[in-house]
Amino acid sequence: MRLYLTSLNPTDSVTAGFLPAAEALGWDVTILTDHPAGYPGFETIETDVRDVRAVIDTIARHHPPGVVFTNSDHIQAETALVAEYFGLPGKDWRACVTAKNKALTRERLAPVESVRSVRLTPGAGLPEALPYPVVVKPAMGVASEDVTLARDAGELAEAVAEIRTRRPGETLVAEEYLDGPLHTLETLGDGRTVAVLGGFRTTLGPLPHFVEERLDWDPEPPPGARDHVLAALAALGVGFGACHTEYVVTPDGPRIVEVNYRVIGDNCDLLLADMIGAPLFEWILRVHAGEPLPHPQEAAAAGHGAVVSLVADRSGLVTAAPPPGEGPRERDGVRLWHRPLRRVGDRVELTHTNRDYLGLLRAVGPDRARVDAAVAAFRAERPWVIG
Repeated sequence: MRLYLTSLNPTDSVTAGFLPAAEALGWDVTILTDHPAGYPGFETIETDVRDVRAVIDTIARHHPPGVVFTNSDHIQAETALVAEYFGLPGKDWRACVTAKNKALTRERLAPVESVRSVRLTPGAGLPEALPYPVVVKPAMGVASEDVTLARDAGELAEAVAEIRTRRPGETLVAEEYLDGPLHTLETLGDGRTVAVLGGFRTTLGPLPHFVEERLDWDPEPPPGARDHVLAALAALGVGFGACHTEYVVTPDGPRIVEVNYRVIGDNCDLLLADMIGAPLFEWILRVHAGEPLPHPQEAAAAGHGAVVSLVADRSGLVTAAPPPGEGPRERDGVRLWHRPLRRVGDRVELTHTNRDYLGLLRAVGPDRARVDAAVAAFRAERPWVIG
């Protein structure tokens, strides 16, 4: 089986997840990427992976494809079109486009839920009446970049003007603020069946920003959430491959925040595999090879798991950091991995986004109390320091 994996910059999901999974399956791997130096040990072909025609031409001149796959937010639709061209299993490119564009997502979800939302197109003025507070964000954004809360028209105008300095030609979205606990639902589909693998409870940093500081394993969705999310995914046409959906449990019921038509990131996918006790990345690849879901039933997990983001609290130089490459280390029955994202000497400019992460801690243990204790001990003994 020949896997063509389209990718932009290397991520842990690819290097620690999908590539080892492909090797475990015995597949041949060719990586098509605009970062060919980022994948040592694998056959790579430098390709403009945002250009469907270029990817098709590259594959057509190489080995016959068995699977065409990506986990990148940015090229899901393009990769789906390539898979369709070669007659291979893949996602519906229309669903990929709709899920990626938050304005289109809101329009398609209108029959499922009511969330007031307006487009803010380049050059247009601000709407006169909005249900404040609102959240303003890029329609095609990722990683909480340029996502902020505006409590009134003045704050909205200020936020939009600031975002436009960085994104002058992009469409923004302003939508009502969804007040309540933030959860995720992780699903995997084979085009016929959609399995719920579990979910996480998300802890955010202080408003007006939306930085994810911690995700805790929370496999049982709140009442009504599972059915609501699955109905939303069906309305979007999402039913093949992995999907990571974020939703808020509001006083009026669950409401979708966004749908990411890929597996969850920031090491939470590695934690998900830990918690369900299954070869998650192999499952995803096998679905893209046309196989049915290996285990469509939900998997039960014992114990507790969390991914804790080590977030910079100010700009400056990194003067001290935990030693790289630690993990898993064990403490009081808790396995803990540390993934550094910065190095001593790096300059950090605070952005109030997920780009402010210095490192990630992934912890799995018998219960929440022991996981919390192990995380606290690690942070105390091996701090990140910004001078």
